[in-house]
Parts: sequence; C-alpha cells; structure tokens
Amino acid sequence: MQDVLETARMVLRRFTRADVDNLYDLNSDPAVMRFLNGGKPLPRRVIQTEILPRFLRYSGPDNGLGTWAAIEKDGGAFLGWIGLRQPPDAGPDTAELGYRLRRAAWGKGYATEGARALIRRAFTELGVQRVVAQTMSVNLASRRVMEKAGLTYVRTFFQEWPEQIAGGEHGDVEYALSKADWERQEAASQAQS
Repeated sequence: MQDVLETARMVLRRFTRADVDNLYDLNSDPAVMRFLNGGKPLPRRVIQTEILPRFLRYSGPDNGLGTWAAIEKDGGAFLGWIGLRQPPDAGPDTAELGYRLRRAAWGKGYATEGARALIRRAFTELGVQRVVAQTMSVNLASRRVMEKAGLTYVRTFFQEWPEQIAGGEHGDVEYALSKADWERQEAASQAQS
C-alpha cells in the first residue's frame, strides 16, 4: 500500500517516531482538544507511549487503513492528521474517518481535502463499502467537514463518558457515506465539469 498520498495542497504521509513533537504540539492546544476531552493538553508521555505507537502499529505496510500526517506542500508545515480505521463494532467493509488539525489550519479546507482523498482511496482501493464518522453534536465545524466530504447525517446518540464535556448533554452524531452514494456524487460532479 502507498505510504504517501497527495492532494492539491497537502502530502499525507505515514507517521514516524520523529513526529512526537508534532503530535505533542497538536494535542497541547486547548482549542484543538475542546471536543475531545474538554480542552486538556495530552502529556508528552501519553503521546510517546500510547498515541504515536498506536498510529505506527495501525499504519503498517500491509494495512490499507491508518493515520496520515498532513503536511502542507507549500512550506512543509505539519497541519495535523487525517485517518481511516476499522471501527471496533463493524466489519471489514466499513471504515471510520477521523481528523485533527492545528488551529492555524482550521477553516481553510484542509480537513475536507484530506477526507475526500482518503474516502476516494477507501472506495477505489480498499474494498470499503461504507465510511462513517462521529463527533459531538455541538462540534459544528467537524460536522461541516463531514458534509463537505459527502457524508450525510445518520443519527444522534448518547453514550457514557468518564468525564463530562461542555456540550455533551446534546449527544454525539454519526454521519455516513456508502460507496454507491459516493459513486453517484462522483458521476454528478464529473457531469457538471
């Protein structure tokens, strides 16, 4: 499987052990962590011993899914990460989309651009039939990325969390896109070109 994917403005590459500082900086921003844990920075030790090893383990050379470091083509800045993983309660034909970008990259279309690239790969190379994504109901920016990437709202659900996060009382949302719907979207887009 490819270790690098390119979009118009980004290079998506596999993580390496040298990315500890990039991930630490990303996960230290309270605004980035707001909808994940209420804004608490993750300790460097957690990045080194849990997060980065999980990214490296999950992104092995034989695994088509995984997490990619998003690097800006102009200037080489680390923007964050975009990934596809198999959800624990789903079969191999389903992939879950996720992303986390630095605040400086917000609102510039990077998450949507990367999400579209991974969705295309999932449907054309990996045999995936359905892509899903979840976020807090109140995370409107993330929901907008899902919509721009072609996913549609499926449901609102409530689950138990160890700690309450502001907005959690509104629940979480799930969005999804089937391969058949993606193919229809692609055909309609090409017809308009």
